[in-house]
Amino acid sequence: METYRIETIVSANRVLTIRGVPFRPGATVEVIILSHRRREDRGARYPLRGKPVRYTRPFDSVGEDEKSGSTKP
Repeated sequence: METYRIETIVSANRVLTIRGVPFRPGATVEVIILSHRRREDRGARYPLRGKPVRYTRPFDSVGEDEKSGSTKP
């Protein structure tokens, strides 16, 4: 299956026109329309993306009882 990708904008009358496709006249094609989300919509999903990360004590123990050897849950 040959894939042809193009981005276009929906006109005011809600019609899409795609010109100059690389398929022969009469060929059967499948059309899938995907909408792009706006950038501000994606920003709210990952609020910490692009923010600096600072580790204050990266080598400290995670478990409280690690030094005592306790295996309590």
